[in-house]
Amino acid sequence: MTERLIPVSGVEVDSKTKCKHYRTQKDIIAIKFKCCNTYYPCHTCHDEVADHDPILWSKNEWNTKAVLCGECKNELTILQYMNCQSVCPHCRASFNAGCQNHYHLYFEG
Repeated sequence: MTERLIPVSGVEVDSKTKCKHYRTQKDIIAIKFKCCNTYYPCHTCHDEVADHDPILWSKNEWNTKAVLCGECKNELTILQYMNCQSVCPHCRASFNAGCQNHYHLYFEG
């Protein structure tokens, strides 16, 4: 069985979705931007690479798979991600808990 690779755009993105801007061991998620249906490791990568402004995911779309674990490559819904307490529900990898400080850049509050 071959691993399904989901492309992640951005600046200096590695195989675990770390980027130029966020490179700690726990910076291993990418978020699908609603505006372009493209995964980016962070809002700064989107700002630098995309040619448009971001559009936030509305609350009624939070069951959409829009978060990618860079460790196991499983997609999580926005709600699963928000409720996972910074641990992937599939592989138990730790995510950066500080990412929740940026929810307002991706998801309607």
